[in-house]
Amino acid sequence: MKFLDEYREADSVQRLADSIARTVKRPWTLMEVCGGQTHSIVRYGVDRLLPPQIELVHGPGCPVCVTPLETIDRAHAIASQTGVLFCSFGDMLRVPGSHGDLLQLKSAGCDVRIVYSPLDALQLAEAHPERRVVFFAVGFETTAPANAMAVHVARKRCIANFSMLVSHVRVPPAIEAIFQSPDNRVQGLLGPGHVCTVMGTSEYEPLARKCGVPIVIGGFEPLDLLEGIWMTVRQLEEGRAQVENQYRRAVRPEGNPASLRLLQEVFETVDRKWRGIGTIPASGFRLREQYHAFDAERIYGVGDLRTEESTVCISGEILRGLKKPPQCPAFGKECTPETPLGATMVSTEGACAAYHAAGRHLPGTPEKRSAS
Repeated sequence: MKFLDEYREADSVQRLADSIARTVKRPWTLMEVCGGQTHSIVRYGVDRLLPPQIELVHGPGCPVCVTPLETIDRAHAIASQTGVLFCSFGDMLRVPGSHGDLLQLKSAGCDVRIVYSPLDALQLAEAHPERRVVFFAVGFETTAPANAMAVHVARKRCIANFSMLVSHVRVPPAIEAIFQSPDNRVQGLLGPGHVCTVMGTSEYEPLARKCGVPIVIGGFEPLDLLEGIWMTVRQLEEGRAQVENQYRRAVRPEGNPASLRLLQEVFETVDRKWRGIGTIPASGFRLREQYHAFDAERIYGVGDLRTEESTVCISGEILRGLKKPPQCPAFGKECTPETPLGATMVSTEGACAAYHAAGRHLPGTPEKRSAS
């Protein structure tokens, strides 16, 4: 595929893997913090090309995975109400709540629809003024500008039957929480390329200094990932903790100014609960006061729901980089893409789903393999 093949070229991949092997002298644990990177690592076997001194663990890089159970249940409570047309991206429909998922609600007669953009949901609200249309706004900073635009347009056009259940989270506070945890074992970070196309790199510089951890903003193809790993290992071996930008073809230090202005107008920062991690200060977005008329959580009075997580699923430990999917006793057994126990298996960006798709639930699957 044009503009992609050169980032998957086998000889170049091998040369970078060899460079990493020559550079590393000590054992290091690195974390990627983007679900797209996780899937590329597992799909292409990038982790198996690395020398044994380097371990890759998978962070909270999947927005579906970190959406707390309470928020899923709020979505279900709203979608179940008479007259509501509930819109969501497809990857949220099979995420289990306390009592089933949105797909089951749809099969039971609730009007739950898959959309490809929040503006699609807004168009439905305009087309059906007699209905109450709610969009489930989940994601990191990457998807927040489009959701902010939908609310901005709704307010401008006075579309009163449109609202949004907001569950946006911010990456830097979560990274800081992981680094400062007493059980943290991550020593270097592959930063989220797509998030940084919006936000830029400035938020990560004080984080690298404060936590003493190198952060390399990386892309998603095999060469991107291997170069990002090499840059991170080189910093670790040299005793540096800086922000470097491997994904220069897409990420600018200043980010996207127009998107940042829109985020500032529509959203304000708030403490947010992360599934498997807990509440992280200043780690989320919510609608500002002037947009409260479009806040579904306020409109439908679902803010006080309390839930309990599954005692079997270890997705929280996986999201914090403490364990990997094969270490879960339910992985590939009770928990499969057809019968998921947690969001890390059902989401297209979840680590468990990535491992399962690559066959790493099968007996005898090695953790490392040679480049040949």
